[in-house]
Amino acid sequence: MELSTIAIWGISALAIALVITRPFKVPEYVWAVSGAGLLLVLRLLTPTEGLAGVTKGLDVYLFLMGMMLLAETAREEKLFDWLAAHATRLAKGSAQRLFLLIYLVGVLVTTFLSNDATAVVLTPAVASAVRAAKVKNPLPYLFICAFIANAASFVLPISNPANLVIYGAHMPPLLEWLPRYLLPAVVSIVATYFLLLRTQKADLGQEIAQDTELPDLGRGGKVALAGIGITAVALLAASALDSPLGLPTAITGTLTAVVVLFSARKSPVEIAKNVSWSVLPLVAGLFVLVEALTKTGITRWLTGLLTAGAEQSAAKTAWVSGGAVALLCNVMNNLPAGLITGQVLQAAHVPETVKSALLIGIDLGPNLSVTGSLATILWLVALRRENVTVSAWQFLKLGALVMTVPLVLAIGSLFLLPH
Repeated sequence: MELSTIAIWGISALAIALVITRPFKVPEYVWAVSGAGLLLVLRLLTPTEGLAGVTKGLDVYLFLMGMMLLAETAREEKLFDWLAAHATRLAKGSAQRLFLLIYLVGVLVTTFLSNDATAVVLTPAVASAVRAAKVKNPLPYLFICAFIANAASFVLPISNPANLVIYGAHMPPLLEWLPRYLLPAVVSIVATYFLLLRTQKADLGQEIAQDTELPDLGRGGKVALAGIGITAVALLAASALDSPLGLPTAITGTLTAVVVLFSARKSPVEIAKNVSWSVLPLVAGLFVLVEALTKTGITRWLTGLLTAGAEQSAAKTAWVSGGAVALLCNVMNNLPAGLITGQVLQAAHVPETVKSALLIGIDLGPNLSVTGSLATILWLVALRRENVTVSAWQFLKLGALVMTVPLVLAIGSLFLLPH
């Protein structure tokens, strides 16, 4: 193995490990960008190759920008407080009913707006809801936002940007996607719900407040709500037309913020300063690291391995590759893992069952650890803003169960489908 290859793997592994562990509470993006910068400084990656890696993430950057602007506008206009009050009233004093309501909303948001939207948009709304309900321990409800963001992320192609990365230009039409993924997605969603309900049962036996005051929703809040609805329609239309999702999300998110600010005569500084812009360099850094790893020939090697395995036994390859990529997401995050998997699948010749198992592994596997997916990292960022802390070990103990059982059931359900 060449020295340059060893150096690329060493730097990339170290950078990703630091992103995951976040030592000294240094933000994740610092380590990702530093790793990418070191590859360029040591000339292990040319500036042209580095730029190519960054530009591959353009659609993701636009998507995240739009979603974060939408979420911050809605937060500023008290939309989340309004939704939280209504959810608390509907729960009628039952913690388990509130849990179910939040879970169902999480399924809808993930399905029609993506898993990243669930982390960015739903988490502050749930935090508001549990405050309104005077819940002693908010974590069982907040865990929903993290786990359903991944468990429901393959209902539709738009439910997870990783789906678009994996299939690339060969994305199945919606009428092909649904017969292939609807059953595994339903299995994943139902299994995740009952596992969360079971593990959080101790905290869901207490009564919650019923006499929540219903605040009025101002014009800005109504515009933000309409903006979220329009964004969902735009994403569905883009998916049906096989178009990138980033630009329509950026346009609807920006327009919503502009209309709200203009009508309320507010300064854009308030919204802009509260958006977690650091997520963008984090994603860019990860894209550059993947560009460097691809240069080492890992894609060619994995393509050959997957093709050979599928020729011997497609069923065994589906199980092994789906499980392996699920674990890999937690070692290097599902964004770089998805990018590599996408490149492999576009070059390999494997049955649809294997492709589906790999996609489920990329989407559902990140429920094991706090840094398994970009959505979970965004969830952690949202929690910090709410002054809520979740340790990596605390999440891992729960994720070990909530990820593995739905993953096995979802991949197993693929073999019930007609081939």
